[in-house]
Formats: sequence, structure tokens, C-alpha cells
Amino acid sequence: MTLLAGLALFLATVVLMEGFAYAAHRWMMHGFGWFLHASHHRPRTGPFELNDLYAVIFAGPSILLLAGGVRWGWWPGCTWIGAGIAAYGAIYFGFHDWIVHKRLRHGYVARSGYMKRIIQAHRLHHVVETREGNVSFGFLVAPKPETLKAELKRRERAGVRAPIPSTVVPDLIRDP
Repeated sequence: MTLLAGLALFLATVVLMEGFAYAAHRWMMHGFGWFLHASHHRPRTGPFELNDLYAVIFAGPSILLLAGGVRWGWWPGCTWIGAGIAAYGAIYFGFHDWIVHKRLRHGYVARSGYMKRIIQAHRLHHVVETREGNVSFGFLVAPKPETLKAELKRRERAGVRAPIPSTVVPDLIRDP
């Protein structure tokens, strides 16, 4: 496989992973996998939560494809696909766990319209603490916050957690 074809496969995998992540988040994590994901919609009490097991679960195919492509003589594209899955995982960690949920300390302040939009969309997803009634399941592509707020209002804010005082959770998104 040529380098150019490999890079194209890698980039296509990263892009397609957003669709996979959306579907997994909406229908698996907020479906039959809620028993793990529910911990992510509650305040975290330590450095880890049960939802973190999804990172281990989703790393499996990437590790398998990388090992197959590099060590076991599988089709060379397996290496590029495995690397694309791993890259998406790293992007997800950086955006979701580090920037949005601040699981690692940082001084980053979103200034671009894109970053503000995806951060607010993800935070609006988290105002619903139940399995149903959520909005915005993507991570790197998200509807406008105004659209999400209107949808939450249309649903009569079903499942939306009671406001928490800002002294407890200073990062909670509030309607302006």
C-alpha cells in the first residue's frame, strides 16, 4: 500500500469514527450500555468513573488492527485503520476528557466559534441526567447551541437536572 493511500485510509477512518461515535453514544451508551454510561451523567467522585471502561472497550479493535497489520501480516490497510481509530480516541480524550470535563488541569480557553460550539453542545448534553431526552450525541460535530436549547425546551426539559449552585459546579452551562 502506498503512503498516500495509507494516509487517505487513516484520515477516512478518523472522519468515519465521528459517525461511529455518534451511533455508539446515542444507541449503545444511552441504550443497553447505560449501566456503564450513567456514571458519566453524575458528578464524578474520584479520578475514574465506570464509563471509562468504554475507552478500554473501544481501544480493542484499534489494538487488534494495529497488531494484525504490523505483526501478523494482515492487509496493510489494517494498520492505517487501527491508527485512525487510535487517533480519533486521542482526539476524543483531548476534547472530551481534558478540555470539556477538565479531568486534567489546563488553562485553555475556547476562543474560536467552533470550539465554543462543540463545548457548549456537549455541556447541554450533560444537563440531562437520564438516559432519555438528551441532545447532541456527537463529539466533533454538533448542532448549534440555540437548536439544542430549543429542543430541550420543546421536550419540557424532561430529565434535566435541577440547577446546582455555581459554588459546587462552576462550569455548569446556564441559559443566558
